[in-house]
Amino acid sequence: MAALALAGLGKNQIALMQTTRPKTLICVVGTHTEVGKTWCGAQLLLHARRLGKTIAARKPVQSFDDSHANTDAAELARVTGEPVDQVCPPHRSFAMGFAPPMAADVLRRPAIHLDELIAEIAWPANIDVALVETAGGVLSPVAHDGDSVDLVRRLAPDRIVLVADAGLGTLNAVRLSLACLEPARAIVFLNRYEPHAELHQLNRKWLSERYGIQVTTSIDELFAGVSI
Repeated sequence: MAALALAGLGKNQIALMQTTRPKTLICVVGTHTEVGKTWCGAQLLLHARRLGKTIAARKPVQSFDDSHANTDAAELARVTGEPVDQVCPPHRSFAMGFAPPMAADVLRRPAIHLDELIAEIAWPANIDVALVETAGGVLSPVAHDGDSVDLVRRLAPDRIVLVADAGLGTLNAVRLSLACLEPARAIVFLNRYEPHAELHQLNRKWLSERYGIQVTTSIDELFAGVSI
């Protein structure tokens, strides 16, 4: 495990993560909120399960409009078969449509610390493919002392998937997000891609041909790209 992922953890926590680390750990991040991270992650896990892989998912912290029928953690739990409280601990779930640390402040809940989020991520033994979904965009705060990029760097995943919208504004959003993730590399998934939409076609072409970015537009293509 990369040294960066172990920074700030005690010896017992490091030992736990080393002995239970899945064979393949994927982090799913987004250019912004509501871009389809949960759907994308769920589809990847379903694809892996169809191939006989053991799967698990974690949403270390989540905030949501309480009018939503399902939370991200509930959707991931539905796919993996895990208890939803195992995917996201109840004390890390905030029924308010603000960034998690902001929601915690408004709801007068304890401050969220990145070390604690990392320490709470534990995996069952013998997991082939595990997925961690962050909150919001890459620079959206997930804790009072860290954002999604900080979380990803600490986890040192084997693969990073950046989910982006296929439409207007994605060139800027993707390039800025990838720059924030450097030196780690990510595979981009253009969600809601319409093959016959000229703008979507051009966005994919510009990202891949002009900027040398690995871009996918279907779950099959993405699954092959992450080489699970």
